Amino acid sequence: MTLLMSIELILNSVNINFVAFNKYLYPDNLDGLFFSIFIIAIAAAEAAVAIAIIINLYRSHHSIDVEDADSLRY
Repeated sequence: MTLLMSIELILNSVNINFVAFNKYLYPDNLDGLFFSIFIIAIAAAEAAVAIAIIINLYRSHHSIDVEDADSLRY
């Protein structure tokens, strides 16, 4: 979970950079905003996959303990 949260923070910081650089370097161009919307969509898909993994882990082991996650490989 920590890895997924850190990826989300990195994606959010990239969004802030895209919007800020777009506003100050190219105020008439909206490319930075489009990239930010695309990154938000990717982050939402990533969160959906993470929730699906957690639900699968809970259904098979009746807990969300990370130590049990290695048994999902088999």
